[in-house]
Amino acid sequence: MTALLEVKNLRVEFPTRHGTLLALDDVSFDIAPGEILGVVGESGAGKSLTGAAIIGLLEPPGRVAAGEIRLEGRRIDNLPYEEMRKIRGRHIGAIFQDPLTSLNPLYTVGRQLIETIQTHLPLSAADARERAIDLLRQTGIPAPEARVDQYPHQFSGGMRQRVVIALALAAEPRLIVADEPTTALDVSIQAQIIALLRRLAQDKGAAVMLVTHDMGVIAETCDRVAVMYAGRVVEVGPVQAVIHQPAHPYTKGLMGSIPAMDDDRERLLQIDGAMPRLNAIPHGCAFNPRCDRVLKRCREERPNLMAAGATQAACWLNHQAKGDAQ
Repeated sequence: MTALLEVKNLRVEFPTRHGTLLALDDVSFDIAPGEILGVVGESGAGKSLTGAAIIGLLEPPGRVAAGEIRLEGRRIDNLPYEEMRKIRGRHIGAIFQDPLTSLNPLYTVGRQLIETIQTHLPLSAADARERAIDLLRQTGIPAPEARVDQYPHQFSGGMRQRVVIALALAAEPRLIVADEPTTALDVSIQAQIIALLRRLAQDKGAAVMLVTHDMGVIAETCDRVAVMYAGRVVEVGPVQAVIHQPAHPYTKGLMGSIPAMDDDRERLLQIDGAMPRLNAIPHGCAFNPRCDRVLKRCREERPNLMAAGATQAACWLNHQAKGDAQ
């Protein structure tokens, strides 16, 4: 199946007075129609930055320095701002972590939905209002006919997040970039939003990029998962393979730190150390100072993604040469 979103060798830089910081380095992945790709990693790994680059909302002075992003075959990373603005909303829907940053407190949610719908779709005000009510209904908001005329402050956090999702879906986008969409919500609301994202992918054939640090959400929602570390994808593969047979030591550490209901371990695993700063990324594999299986080659040469069982992992352990020494 042809990919709906293709990200190839994406490099994002932040020029500063003290030199250029490399925030994303050679990131490549794709998402097929109807597929949910989870993007996971610690804070600072580059997950949200990847999403921002795709939707054309990198904070200045951040810039795409190399690589390309294609949506349904069309390159979108080099478009003028106004052109990208038309694609965002119409072809790409964005769901952010904090719904208050996405909603205008001075307008009713109905007005915000109707304006978004009419910006992208040729509908009359009456038809746009009907669609707004229907979107609120689809996202699980009770009594949508009454709530459409209420303001954001009259909604709970979970309900506001559903309004944001309704806004993201207003023009039936082909791609949805969801950045931590369930983080601030209680578990029952989380489950409903996860079910909604899955339904969107299955019923509408939308591609979904789900950015999160919650492996439970990934396991429940995604078809494939990409694990990021220090601005690079270090492992990518089917979600069950990455969870149960991880090939990269960082992924193994992430999976070992998750409590399981049927687990009798007294202690969870932990990964010692911290993610490197952008101005101090180690030579070779960026994970090598924290890795308990580090080889000489890991400190000298940076690995690219390579076949590793059911997944692909950027790790020399999967390509161990006879001359490697501890």
